[in-house]
Amino acid sequence: MSTPMTTTAPPAAPAVAATEAPAATEDSRAPESGGLAIGPYTVWPPVVLAPMAGITNAPFRTLCRAFAEGRGGAGPGRPAAPAQGRHRGLFVSEMITTRALVERNEKTMQLVRFDASERPRSIQLYGVDPATVGKAVRMIAEEDLADHIDLNFGCPVPKVTRKGGGSALPFKRPLLRAILREAVRGAGTLPVTMKMRKGIDDDHLTYLDAGRIAVEEGVSAVALHGRTAAQHYGGTADWDAIARLKEHVPEIPVLGNGDVWSAPDALRMMRATGCDGVVVGRGCLGRPWLFGDLVTAFEGGGAAARPTLREVADVMLRHATLLGEWLGDEARGVIDFRKHVAWYLKGFAVGSEMRGRLAIASSLAELAAGLGELDLDQPWPPGAEGPRGRTSGKNRVVLPDGWLADPHDCTGLGADAELDTSGG
Repeated sequence: MSTPMTTTAPPAAPAVAATEAPAATEDSRAPESGGLAIGPYTVWPPVVLAPMAGITNAPFRTLCRAFAEGRGGAGPGRPAAPAQGRHRGLFVSEMITTRALVERNEKTMQLVRFDASERPRSIQLYGVDPATVGKAVRMIAEEDLADHIDLNFGCPVPKVTRKGGGSALPFKRPLLRAILREAVRGAGTLPVTMKMRKGIDDDHLTYLDAGRIAVEEGVSAVALHGRTAAQHYGGTADWDAIARLKEHVPEIPVLGNGDVWSAPDALRMMRATGCDGVVVGRGCLGRPWLFGDLVTAFEGGGAAARPTLREVADVMLRHATLLGEWLGDEARGVIDFRKHVAWYLKGFAVGSEMRGRLAIASSLAELAAGLGELDLDQPWPPGAEGPRGRTSGKNRVVLPDGWLADPHDCTGLGADAELDTSGG
């Protein structure tokens, strides 16, 4: 059995000020749906937290799930508890490397620890060797480490693609098929899904072939980030590609990913593409309450969360506290939290000197003291809306030598192609 993470009670959703909901339009009304089916799990609203390296650890997932489930009270715009038998989204771990999992790497075993409140438990795996992926999946199934497995074929970072992994791998169709076959076979009754990009670049698109292979190998659902690896996180996500994939693989659910910054964006994506659900990544950085907004919007509209800086500060301290409990060390938790400071404070009137001080805090007391010096009565600022996180543009994709010569030639991938650390 998995070892539950020991924390204090799940965080309460902040009491938020109501804002008038915009008038519904054809593309912003909630789509009619009985829920997203991922194996035995019915997910409503059909929303998935995207795996993000160093971000979607157990504390952040706990925060996002708490807001989605309305635990801790129901102020304006806060959802009620989920209906029996339904799950308010899937909240996926950061990337777990199959080699590191099989070898029981200490850091990796920490990353696969779930909070006791997390159901279903979702793990994302990365690997390039079918045999190693198969071993990792069987380990997860046999040791009850998770309830759902997602496979990473979308990561664009050089240390992954230079080994033929992530968004580079679907170009090798036989290798993709072999990995999916081993994963589905090893998973037993656990559902296996996959996340991918359009392809390596505009001249090497792979998503339609990959989607068809996924159907043929028994994958439960596919998620498409509407960018190529070369785009990284720049430009605009291609929602038309998501629509084409849905038409191409009607047999299984298709989830869309890319440029979902708000609940209305998620509704527009589903209306525009016909996809069965959405994957939310950078849009929730410094805004875990976005998952409460998504529930509210999918269940008929209403006010979105617009917390004051005081309420945001409360969530920041809660987040940092959870990190310290998870890591077993308050200082380590606060240090790990530093990366989140700028995202939480986006748009608020906080001077650069104070932002710098908060970003080097080493204790909860130091973090709380700094936050206490701010003008905490500031309302939610318009500048906090819209894109956040990485926005890098077109990049050269680093690939193994000769990778693009033949999509069917899978030779040249040795044992060193498997990364030995998790988390991206």
